[in-house]
Amino acid sequence: MSTVALVGPPNSGKTTLFNWLTGRKQRVVNYPGSTVDLAMGMSLPHLAPNHAPIQFVDTPGTYSLFAKSQDEEVTSLTLFGGRYPIRKIAVVIDSTQISRQIHLVKQLQEAGFAVVVALTMCDLHEKEGSRVDSALLERELGTPVVAINGVLGGGVKDLVAKLADLPEPQVAIERLQPWSAEKLHSVFDEGEKLARRVGKHDLKVFNSTRGIDRVLLHPFFGLVFFFIIMFTLFTAIYWAAQPIMQLVDAAFALAATGVKQLIGNGPVSGAISDFLGDGVIAGVGAVMVFVPQIFILFFGISLLEDTGYLARAATLVDRPLSLVGLNGKAFVPLLSGFACAVPAIMAARSINSQKERWLATFIIPFMTCSARLPVYALLLAFLFWGKPLLGGICLAALYFGGLVVGLVASGLLNLIVKAKTPSFFLLELPLYRRPKLMVVFRNSLRRTKAYITKTAPIILALSVALWVLTNFPHIRSQDPQTRLEQSWVSAIGRRIEPVFAPMGVDWRVGVGLISAFAARETFVSSMAVLFNATSSVAANGGNEDSLRVSLIDRMRNAKMPNGAPVFTFASVAALLVFFMLALQCLSTTSVAYREMRSSRFAILQLVSMNVLAYVCAVGTYWVLSR
Repeated sequence: MSTVALVGPPNSGKTTLFNWLTGRKQRVVNYPGSTVDLAMGMSLPHLAPNHAPIQFVDTPGTYSLFAKSQDEEVTSLTLFGGRYPIRKIAVVIDSTQISRQIHLVKQLQEAGFAVVVALTMCDLHEKEGSRVDSALLERELGTPVVAINGVLGGGVKDLVAKLADLPEPQVAIERLQPWSAEKLHSVFDEGEKLARRVGKHDLKVFNSTRGIDRVLLHPFFGLVFFFIIMFTLFTAIYWAAQPIMQLVDAAFALAATGVKQLIGNGPVSGAISDFLGDGVIAGVGAVMVFVPQIFILFFGISLLEDTGYLARAATLVDRPLSLVGLNGKAFVPLLSGFACAVPAIMAARSINSQKERWLATFIIPFMTCSARLPVYALLLAFLFWGKPLLGGICLAALYFGGLVVGLVASGLLNLIVKAKTPSFFLLELPLYRRPKLMVVFRNSLRRTKAYITKTAPIILALSVALWVLTNFPHIRSQDPQTRLEQSWVSAIGRRIEPVFAPMGVDWRVGVGLISAFAARETFVSSMAVLFNATSSVAANGGNEDSLRVSLIDRMRNAKMPNGAPVFTFASVAALLVFFMLALQCLSTTSVAYREMRSSRFAILQLVSMNVLAYVCAVGTYWVLSR
């Protein structure tokens, strides 16, 4: 069995080809001594029925064998480090970018590898009635060339067959010394001439891309469209999801009521029905009702990525980011942080400068991740019930507020942290393409499922624990308020209440804030359990009030011991500020420690962000309550 590495620039279609070659039989590993992932998988049996299976290694995207980032260094180590027996390479080249990518083929050949060129994006030529002359390209390069249709999987069988038949090189594989500037210019000139000979150079898609870029990359109008697009995305998260949220909300409310009515209200059955209805279903349902908003967030980001706009956005914000010590490469990790900080911090590996990677990793948790959405949606619904447009505007303001605070923090840290290597910004702009909505939908659905799978066990466990703590030791008491006031959680909460009192909230909210460190979403489920949100649902047979309406109603009626309301405009605004700035995700702290290989970094990030959040929340309450 031979091992073949897939090597190619970012956005060349390499990972799509890897999926066609291996199907679902893949595993992801870290290259030893680093945190960069390598995907590995066996070729599907039907692709080469007469040959031994091939093990494919999908390396991180690289523009050159002369590494300038951590991803490129791992690709180089994979090829030359000796850990993997790689002597054959499938180098993936975008057929619309031959002139700029052919040097990678030349470098691999010079290093001694046996190379087969996989030419992707050929469907763009076919749409305009042209094609790339792969036979001519094969003669010029002296190596097999296979045209690949990434949409339908065309050419994948031929690629596997050519790789299987390709003899291994008889020369030693050696790491290259960096090319001189003269040699680089010479190779690029040859690539430009070769690209003109093997394919139609003036594709209409280039003209349309240039035309769109005149507007979207304009120094002024480009920024206007950027803010419009981002504003539309974040406001749509709030109002577009409302109909689906109402259905999910009603379903969980009906389930909670149905379970309680089915089991009954006897001495033992009553405790069981309360546990299932108020603890399990209410706790999980309070968060799951916001899953439609999370799906819309993932869908919007995937849509921008598939159209090719994300790379343009990175180019647009390169200059503003440079003012705070970052460059355009930080944009994608920062934007990914609006979905989840964990993969966003991993995405920061592509930043070549160690200082800029440090800054980006530090401020990513300020971005409003999807875990904050359920909390924002609940608190904004409390403030602006029946006013979805106003709620959407405030939600967008919270998103931009986190971004602005993160950039200010980066600017301040930039004055302190010293750079060890010079910074540069290199990003290839892909062609604009019509997104495949079903692909975007499936990817968004997969990411949403991953979110649910990751958070549901935590939410379930915490909801059960909170129900136990709020109902014991006086489980036999028929009065829910008495059980709560004399419960274990009440004793714990009253001890920590002085810490959260300056924010204008009581011990119940304090318990919710502490529980949010397991996962931010659990704040909502904690509120549902602590305020017994299902009681009014059950009282009305589940027909009048939904679970979310019941929780908001309970929040409106919640009182302090002195009779003052717990939730006021000032206290809810303070909570919003706290959640906007706080780092309440132990998974994020864990991955920050792993990526930066520094416990000092992880502790500094965790402590500084939470202290800042607490001080700003207290200040917000003090100002607004005056």
